[in-house]
Amino acid sequence: MLFLRTAALTCRGLTALRCLPAGCSASRSTATYIQGQSPEPRIREYFYYIDHQGQLFLDDTKVKNFVTCFKDIKFLVFFFSRLRSNQSGRYEEDFPFLSLCGRERNFVRCDDRPVVFTHLLQSPAGEPELLSYCGGAEKLSAPFRPEALYMHPVSGRVYHPCSERGGRVGLVRSALAIELSPYFVYASENGQSGQPTHFIWGGKRQTLTNELAGCFPTAEETSGQQD
Repeated sequence: MLFLRTAALTCRGLTALRCLPAGCSASRSTATYIQGQSPEPRIREYFYYIDHQGQLFLDDTKVKNFVTCFKDIKFLVFFFSRLRSNQSGRYEEDFPFLSLCGRERNFVRCDDRPVVFTHLLQSPAGEPELLSYCGGAEKLSAPFRPEALYMHPVSGRVYHPCSERGGRVGLVRSALAIELSPYFVYASENGQSGQPTHFIWGGKRQTLTNELAGCFPTAEETSGQQD
């Protein structure tokens, strides 16, 4: 993976915003590191950031956009297939996720969630559609479960289940959420000011399970964190 990175490995004093559920305010803390640092023999450490579009960057990249993000599919599949919760004892607060690559430790923080669904892929007849995430096309994907879509009541962002290793909850990129928005059905008395109750897909009206609601803090907890 080393050859895919930029050559500049300079010391950064980073103000890192912790990866927290939507609707929460995160406290900022400073994590100091050197890209490529070696805390012990033959071990290298690198630091990454995932934005709300599912784009992956070296964390200390100053200008983060499509030009500067990683786009090589093989690298992205390799990186995200090894993503898990950071329980290494290092940088756990500021970089809650970790992708291990041999002797490399790749610490990851994110704007919202590390798994960001970006495209809905059509599948052969009789098979479920796939939600692709983080630039990996069908190699990074999960079966689309329309009834499990969840619209956060505070942020309005849309989420969909993902693997346990990816944090259980994946963010649906805003462009894809807009494409799906006409299929949400709302209670008539609330118009579109409340949360949707159903989703129409494949000619079927499906009741939204809201099974992801428990993965987010309550309004009271969110208010307490913002005080």
